[in-house]
Amino acid sequence: MSSAFQQLNHSLGEKLKQFDDRILPSTLKLEGRLVRMVGMTLEVVGTYAPMGSRCQIFNGDDEPIEAEVVGFQENKLFLMPMGVVHGVAPNAKVLPLDGGIQVGVGFGMLGRVIDGSGQPLDDKGAIPVERYVPLNGQRINPLSRHPIDEPLDVGIKAINSLLTIGQGQRVGLMAGTGVGKSVLLGMMTKFTNADVVVVGLVGERGREVNEFVQHNLGTEGLKRSVVVATPADDPPLMRLHGAMLATAIAEFFRDQGLKVLLLMDSLTRFAQAQREIALAVGEPPASKGYPPSVFAKLPQLVERAGNGTQGGGSITAIYTVLAEGDDQSDPVVDSARGVLDGHIVLSREIADSGRYPAIDIESSVSRVMVEIVDDRHFQTAKRFKSLYSAFQQNRDLINVGAYRKGSDPLIDEAIGKYANLNEFLSQSIGEQVSLSQSLLMLQKSLR
Repeated sequence: MSSAFQQLNHSLGEKLKQFDDRILPSTLKLEGRLVRMVGMTLEVVGTYAPMGSRCQIFNGDDEPIEAEVVGFQENKLFLMPMGVVHGVAPNAKVLPLDGGIQVGVGFGMLGRVIDGSGQPLDDKGAIPVERYVPLNGQRINPLSRHPIDEPLDVGIKAINSLLTIGQGQRVGLMAGTGVGKSVLLGMMTKFTNADVVVVGLVGERGREVNEFVQHNLGTEGLKRSVVVATPADDPPLMRLHGAMLATAIAEFFRDQGLKVLLLMDSLTRFAQAQREIALAVGEPPASKGYPPSVFAKLPQLVERAGNGTQGGGSITAIYTVLAEGDDQSDPVVDSARGVLDGHIVLSREIADSGRYPAIDIESSVSRVMVEIVDDRHFQTAKRFKSLYSAFQQNRDLINVGAYRKGSDPLIDEAIGKYANLNEFLSQSIGEQVSLSQSLLMLQKSLR
């Protein structure tokens, strides 16, 4: 046999081997077995499945448990369950499932409350599905996105006038615990002029889900809303999927040409769920216990929101970010600030003084405001912030009587108008103020 023929035969053999390695594992459906469980991580041997795919764990006569592949090492697969794993025994049978994770979406979701797998929680029956979409979404070419050029009315006068949000903008609502994040989200849900509202309650207390639906959202607010609830007692993978499902639903309505408001409470719980998964499979922590994959996941989720292609709909997203210990330099807060298009900071000091919503105007910013409002609106807002900041920076001197009138004309004006400025920033829970009304009230507060 000639050397040229041997070389050709060897080359063909290698190509066939590569071909077999690629297709055989997915077609043979090799049955694996559970060999170890540490925490919430399941170690499986004897089967093949790619990252992000699903497997079923059969445990006697009980219903199979669904799990997702979150890592691998040599011949082992690391799975994370999507439900309760009580009763799972060693050597349980594991079988891979076809395809990636697809979720059903449709207009039948409006007015419904569902869990992270899309199953109803409200006892209103099955939800009709119009199409199936990938849970991870589909990436949009950034050059194809329609630019942010129109404001979105959220019904909160301080935000409408001083921190105007654009259709397709991604904003962080940053605060510590108990400062009024959920109440402010509920007001936006009821008052916004968006066509559809998608609410993702990720990792919050179970009692808060019903309270948000019944009190903050209300019957009228729920009619045009979809609520995805994955409370704190759900497995970390389900909490992760809850945020991704809420985004996938918002993408569906955006693709129908609608204006969508996506409210997610909270982005921090999403990061914490990813931290639990990453640490469980052996990823080393990098910053305050958060592994690097957490900071890679945040932009992957956030970038799915925003405007669609030219002539399409939009997803305006507001993510609450929990500042642990009111620390604005918390790694998740700092990372979120870098990938979002603006941030609204809620202050505990302002909340303690009795002013709601407790928005810290000095620390908040909307990065697209200058592009979506006219010059008169922008200059009026700038004037308001200048006077408010002048008073706050000299508050101690003013309160103890150390400031002498006439020393600074700006401070003199700020002292005279501070009561009007402070009153403008407060708003009751049931009060709705439109974008045009907000501007008129802003101008009146400066007179």
